[in-house]
Order: sequence, then C-alpha cells, then structure tokens
Amino acid sequence: MFKIIKKEKIAENTYSLQIHAPKIAKSAKAGQFVIIQIDETGERIPLTIADYNKTSVTIIFLVIGHTTTKLSKLRKGQFVKDFVGPLGNPTEIEEFGDVCVVGGGLGIAATYPIVKEMSKKNNVIAIIGAKSKKHLFWLEKFEKVCDKLIICTDDGSIGQQGFVTTALKSYMRNNHLARVITVGPGIMMKSVSDLTKSRVRTVASLNPIIVDGIGMCGSCRITVAGETKFACVDGPEFNAHDVDWCEFLNRLNRFSKEEKHICRIRK
Repeated sequence: MFKIIKKEKIAENTYSLQIHAPKIAKSAKAGQFVIIQIDETGERIPLTIADYNKTSVTIIFLVIGHTTTKLSKLRKGQFVKDFVGPLGNPTEIEEFGDVCVVGGGLGIAATYPIVKEMSKKNNVIAIIGAKSKKHLFWLEKFEKVCDKLIICTDDGSIGQQGFVTTALKSYMRNNHLARVITVGPGIMMKSVSDLTKSRVRTVASLNPIIVDGIGMCGSCRITVAGETKFACVDGPEFNAHDVDWCEFLNRLNRFSKEEKHICRIRK
C-alpha cells in the first residue's frame, strides 16, 4: 500500500498526487512513468512521473474516465494498492546547448522533470500550451527551472494566443536550437516534428498509447524508422522524425469508449 501525502487540484479537471514511495523515488528519472492501481478491483493505468524527491513521487492526471474519477476522490492520508515503477527509459540528459522543451495539455506534467534536469547542463526554453489559463499549471515551478518560459493558450487568456508550434516556429526563426523535446497530444507532437524536420534533432514521448506498461499487451507498438517498437519498453521517447505519425494517430483513440467503463477485474 502506498500513502497519499499530498493532493491538490491544480487546473481544470486536473489533479496532482504526491505519493510516498521511497524505493521508486530513489530510482526515478525524467521521462519515466509508473503504473498505479487504486484497489484490488481497479484497472492498472500508466501515468508519467511529474516530479520526485528522495521519498515521494508526484503524478498528475486529468479526469476523463472511471479510474481517474475515482482517483480524484481520494484524499491525503489514504492509500493506493499498487504503485509500480519507474518504468520506461529515461530522457537522455547531456550537454547539448540550447534545448527547447515543448509541452501541451497534460503533457506539460511530463515536461517538468525534463526541463528541471536538462537545465542543469543546458540553456532551456520551455514552451507550454493549453486551451486556456485555467487548464495550465505549475507556471511558477517552470519559471524557476528554465531559462525562458513561453506560454500559449488557444483563447489568449494568458501568454500568446495560438499553438505552441507557432511559438516554436517564431523562436527558431532567430535562434539556433541543438535539440527539441516534445510531449503532449499526438497531433501537436506530429506538428512539432514536421516543423523541425531536417533542422534540429527532435525527441517525442509516445506515452499516450501505453497501456500495460511492460510490453505484454502490444497496444503501444508503433513503427519507428521502419521497425516495430513498443513505446513502454523501447521508449517512451523516440526520434520524432522516425515515427510513423499516421499509424500513431490512428492507434491513439482506440480505447476512448472503454475509458468510460468500469473495470470488470475481480479477485
């Protein structure tokens, strides 16, 4: 059992849970994820690690289905049955130079530890975007760990009005980048990849299609550079310019109906 030591609503339908898990926290790195199961009859869901310290791991989730709704009702001091990780390969953190990290929607959560670790060796520009101001979170935390923060919203309620790709294109017009990392909605990552192709090496996190997290279900298989890969065990990060984005987008929403159903697993 794993104890919830802090719970917070951080944006519209978006919550963070800080969970006491010293062994996982000790090994956690930027770019990795965990599998969480609330109770014995619940489903197992993958969630990207949003932050960590010596004794705890923070996850962020959007309430979209039965399990995340149930997860949002838990309180500080309560427990979740299983919390497994860290899983997946961590982000490559090296001295690259000027690095731009582009996050959209819930993908912003996954970009935070990447920005924090990458900024220790690089000049980091973070571009984050969401529908509106009420859908954004952790702006102050980002400002503390990156060299430049660019905020984009669809409605212009804060920062620049428009897409993160517009901001990235504008920045690249006058600045050289050594690497781009993108996490977020599939169509956003594809657009970032299209924009940077033949210009700068770009890494995309394909965690949105991960299901079981250990390479057994095959749901996250994707074609990368002409070869079949599994996002959970071979990734979740890949060279964005090698990803078959049409295939990825087609697979992305396969379980949208099932997300509303109650898990039928029993003892």
